[in-house]
Amino acid sequence: MANKLMVEAIRTGTVIDHIPSGQGIKILKQLHLIEGKQKITVGFNLPSKNFSFKDLIKVENRLFSEHEAYQLALFAPSATINVIEDYKVIDKFKMVIPDAIEGIFSCPNSNCISLTEPVKSYFSVKQTNNAIFLKCKYCEKSFNKEIVAGV
Repeated sequence: MANKLMVEAIRTGTVIDHIPSGQGIKILKQLHLIEGKQKITVGFNLPSKNFSFKDLIKVENRLFSEHEAYQLALFAPSATINVIEDYKVIDKFKMVIPDAIEGIFSCPNSNCISLTEPVKSYFSVKQTNNAIFLKCKYCEKSFNKEIVAGV
């Protein structure tokens, strides 16, 4: 039996592969991918060599910004981003959890000065075992990534 593609190839765009199973939907929401007009192909619980299952997201005609890659790394640190042109992978890189994230998320602490003053939010990122925590520069409180990201 010949190998068969489970998810259609794209001509140009970005493929986010090796997303831990169950995280694909969080990434779609966090990066507001569903709200756009791009063609998106999503695979959930696909077979994987490295994990028992993985999620996969293909977005046509779109490259991800550095800010989006940082957000992606928080939810899928083992993911790989493939840049596609003419149906071929022209660049491939693994996610790296950043040391800090600036101006992406608001602090969940309602008493934090970053919510009332004209400053960009700033979180230092710490990974403990399999959990990722973000510590606000201004109020110095630490939060689980899901709390900060509102997922």
